[in-house]
Amino acid sequence: MRTLPTTLLAALLLCGASQARELPPPAPGTVPPHGVIGVTEAQLSPDFWIGRLKQPDRVIMDAQAIAAQNEKLFRLDASMNDLSALPATRPRQTIVDSINEMSALPDGPLYDVQGNAVSADTLQQLAQSLDLDAVPATVPTQYGLALKRTALRRFPTELRVFSSQGDTDIDRFQESALFPGTPVAIAHRSRDGKWLWVESPNYKAWALAEDIAAGTKAAVFGHLGKAPYRIVAGAKVSTVFTREQPQLSELQLDMGVRVPLAGAASDALINGQHSYTSWVVELPIRDTQGALAFAPALLQKNQDTAAAYLPLTRTNLIRQAFKFLGERYGWGHSYNGRDCSGFVSEVYRSMGVELPRNTSDQSISPALDRTTFGKDDGPGPRRAAVDRLQVGDLIYIPGHVMMMIGRVDGAPYVIHDTNGGSFLDAEGNMRSMHLNAVSVTPLLPLRFNQRTTYVDRITSIVRIRP
Repeated sequence: MRTLPTTLLAALLLCGASQARELPPPAPGTVPPHGVIGVTEAQLSPDFWIGRLKQPDRVIMDAQAIAAQNEKLFRLDASMNDLSALPATRPRQTIVDSINEMSALPDGPLYDVQGNAVSADTLQQLAQSLDLDAVPATVPTQYGLALKRTALRRFPTELRVFSSQGDTDIDRFQESALFPGTPVAIAHRSRDGKWLWVESPNYKAWALAEDIAAGTKAAVFGHLGKAPYRIVAGAKVSTVFTREQPQLSELQLDMGVRVPLAGAASDALINGQHSYTSWVVELPIRDTQGALAFAPALLQKNQDTAAAYLPLTRTNLIRQAFKFLGERYGWGHSYNGRDCSGFVSEVYRSMGVELPRNTSDQSISPALDRTTFGKDDGPGPRRAAVDRLQVGDLIYIPGHVMMMIGRVDGAPYVIHDTNGGSFLDAEGNMRSMHLNAVSVTPLLPLRFNQRTTYVDRITSIVRIRP
């Protein structure tokens, strides 16, 4: 899992957008009345950053190169799971070891949302809920599709737990999320039958059984490969309300989700509504017997979708990232949002580029073009690398990732999903804030403490390129 994101800096110095090009950036160390530093109102628009670039629409990687990169990722990166290549059966120990790796009881104390200590009895019940004794000697590989956006959990429970009293944001049992149409391999069921141990393309954890429909391998991968399709380009879109098919009524689809078209006639009535103003998409549902089936739904044509993955350009990287600007930080995709690594993953996913789920895997992936730094590297190499940053580069510090979006007077700026921010004011005092959202900030002033900057803590810089 990700380590707790460290505090970061953001800035919002108000000024009119029409004056952005004429006004200089705030003086270093200047703290405006709102308490954050370094960004004018105009810099909260993607056009500000795109307008500063030369050839912003040049394609960095075409579809063929991206497909080759994705194949390399699944082949070389152990955090990724090629579900189509799984054997028909696997030995018990493979599944048990996988569950134990994720569902290990924590060493330190945990607290619930009311600040009460989670008892040893509760933790023991969670361990028993794994029902590992029920895993057979040979486990058949079953397949399914996620029916809706649903949480991936460390244990088969909706109990939210926290490392300290008063912290109700970082749920230590929240791992990630699945989206409608995400394929999974199903390997085990919890003792109460309400949770499934699933493997998705980039994660293994527990998901609510009611949010997964099991089907044949042919049905699952046939749906995934179906064309034509629509790609969700907006931060979030949703299907049209319908009484006739409640499973697909106002279903949320997040950025980068791929939904095949249903092949309906242009004058078809879908769920009691004429379809000419919408795309008729095919989505997974559960039939009356609980098995995987498919049904049509309407996705309005005025919603932010595309007929193919967006071209991988600097323009699109910036525009896609800014569609999340201001969205609340959500650890492990909680709060119907996303965290730092989920944020950059979904930006790149809208252009067809797959990434590992967590910063710990993204930053060291053998399949990605990266520059890494160790404890013995002094400030020189890191600062030289910062000078070479390009738009779209991913900058990693322990537990956090930021995306480069451009420079003002040579100083690099980033967009990132962050829970905080710290910098030195004009008197040299640490100033902290609680951003808790996707934010635009300058990179250089960000500090871990009085003596250490975020640049000093960079562990890796990843560049998506051929």
